[in-house]
Amino acid sequence: MSGQRGASDLDALRDAFLNYVRLEQGLAKKTVEAYARDLNRFVGFSVKEGLRTPAALTRQSVVGFLELLEAEGLGARSRARALSSLRRMLAFAAERGQLEHDPLEGVIGPRVTAKLPVVIRPDETEALVAAVDVTTPIGLRDRAMIELLYGAGLRVSELVSLPLSAVDSRGGLVRVLGKGSKERIVPVGEAALAALEVYMREGRPELLGLRPDRSRAVFLTRRAGPMTRQNFFLLLRKVARRAGIPQDRVSPHVLRHAFATDLLEGGADLRSIQAMLGHSDLATTQIYTHIDRGRLRASVEARHPRGSGRPESE
Repeated sequence: MSGQRGASDLDALRDAFLNYVRLEQGLAKKTVEAYARDLNRFVGFSVKEGLRTPAALTRQSVVGFLELLEAEGLGARSRARALSSLRRMLAFAAERGQLEHDPLEGVIGPRVTAKLPVVIRPDETEALVAAVDVTTPIGLRDRAMIELLYGAGLRVSELVSLPLSAVDSRGGLVRVLGKGSKERIVPVGEAALAALEVYMREGRPELLGLRPDRSRAVFLTRRAGPMTRQNFFLLLRKVARRAGIPQDRVSPHVLRHAFATDLLEGGADLRSIQAMLGHSDLATTQIYTHIDRGRLRASVEARHPRGSGRPESE
C-alpha cells in the first residue's frame, strides 16, 4: 500500500482511487473490493515490467496485461471487468493531472455476450408460493419473504436486512437501502402486503417469543435473530423442490427478475422498473428485462406516429 517503503506512484494512485470511490462516491463494499482485486493485479504486473508511474504506462503495457489475464485462463467477462476498473482509475488519474496521454487509446476490450437471466414463468411463481406450509410461524415467514421478493423486486440482501421501520403497511410501501447506501421507496403488491401482515401479526411474535427484540429485523430465524442470505437461499431451494421446480431455476435473483419481467409484460415502462429495481443505469434494466424483438416491433407499429396503427403487424 502507499504507506509502505518502496511503494510506487501506481500504488499511491490505486489507493487514492479506491478511497475516492469508497468514501466520496459511496460505492458498495463488494464493488470496491472488485476494483481492488483488478487494480492490484494491474499494479503488480506494471511494477514487474518496470512501469512505476501512471505517465510510464503505454498502450502496449495495457494490452500485455490483458494478454496475461487471458493466458491465465480468465474469461472474457472477467477481463472486460478488469479493463473497466483500469479505465476508471486512469480517468481519475487524468483528472488529477497525472496523465499526459491516454494509454487506453486504441485498446479494444474482449467481446462479451450479454447473459440473459434465467426465466421463471408466472405459473411457476404461483406454484412456489403455494408450496409453502403456512400452518407454522416459519411458513408464514417464508411465504411473506417469497411474496415480498417477487412483489417488490428486492435484492436478497435488501430483503433479509429489512428493518421494521422500513415497512409502511398503510401506504403499501417499503423503504429499501440498496447498493451504495442509496435509499429508494418501492410499492408492494396486495398479495405481498397481505402475506407480510399475517406474518407480522401471527408469525413474528411466535418466533420472537419472550426474547428481547434486539435486531428489530422484519424477518427472524427460529432463534429470533435476523435472517441471512444463505438461510433464505436454502429455504427457497427447499420450497422449489416441494413445488416440483428444478432447483437450479430458482434463486432470489430469479424472483427479482420475474418481478421486472412480469411488470414489463404487463405494460410498465422501463424507467419505472429501473426506479423500483434501484438500477443507476437504464442499460442494466434493459439487459435485465430482456424484451423479445417481436414485442418491440408490435409496440412501434401500434404507438409510433409512423407505425401502422395496428397492435400487430400483418
